[in-house]
Amino acid sequence: MAEQKESFFKSSFFIRTRSGIILVLIALALLLTGGNVLLAGLGIISLIGVFELYRVVQIHDKLLGWAGYLIAVVYYVHLYLAPDSRDQQVFLFILALILFLAVYVLSFPAYGSEQVMTAFFGLFYVPVMLSYIYQCRVLEGGAYLVWLVFLCSWGCDTCAYLAGITLGKHKMAPILSPKKSVEGGIGGVLGAVLLGALFGYVFRAQIPFSSPAFSCAVICGIGSVISMIGDLAASAIKRNHDVKDYGTLIPGHGGILDRFDSVIFTAPVIYYTVLYFIG
Repeated sequence: MAEQKESFFKSSFFIRTRSGIILVLIALALLLTGGNVLLAGLGIISLIGVFELYRVVQIHDKLLGWAGYLIAVVYYVHLYLAPDSRDQQVFLFILALILFLAVYVLSFPAYGSEQVMTAFFGLFYVPVMLSYIYQCRVLEGGAYLVWLVFLCSWGCDTCAYLAGITLGKHKMAPILSPKKSVEGGIGGVLGAVLLGALFGYVFRAQIPFSSPAFSCAVICGIGSVISMIGDLAASAIKRNHDVKDYGTLIPGHGGILDRFDSVIFTAPVIYYTVLYFIG
């Protein structure tokens, strides 16, 4: 009995479940607190995610990588000081590109062009896109609307898994992700739509939409499709570089990018669709 108990606590199911619970609790704490605590938390998560991506192309501990970390920090500091200065944010990334190219040419041939492009791409892929969670949170009704980001991404993932194991027959991306099916994808979208409608109905008094249930259903439907693209895109990068997981920070799940791959894509889409429905 003691050996069985010990083996259970060492099982992948228990480790994955424990990590998932801890991750959800951290997300709850950050989202419920909001404000600068959420912004700082996203900044730390973004730096870890950028590190994981840079490690794939082997620039995580080199000058090019450190330039990327610096720009990511500056971006979050700027978001704290002047969140509405979009033109300045664009200028910041123009300077970032110049900085990356300066490192590229002054240390040539230390880096390949693919590494430089990944360094620049990584800033948009992780820090900028994740920052839209914070930007959703500070909107009118954002304390409730920000949950749509996770509801449509993680909700879609769960519903797609359940639909896939029960109904899945046709492969969605047989080479890239053999376990994902068309039926699972459809189930994921429909599940996210239903979850969104239920969420909008339950919190209709706190959500600034004229038709909360309908609007949240549409938002989650759009977000769920985007979340699947984000999931597959992250998998494609790993496949191209023969990497199983981006990291080991979250036992049983992998790294930050393994767990937040769909959220990264979903956050900005939810932000702009929410703005549309707010009018």
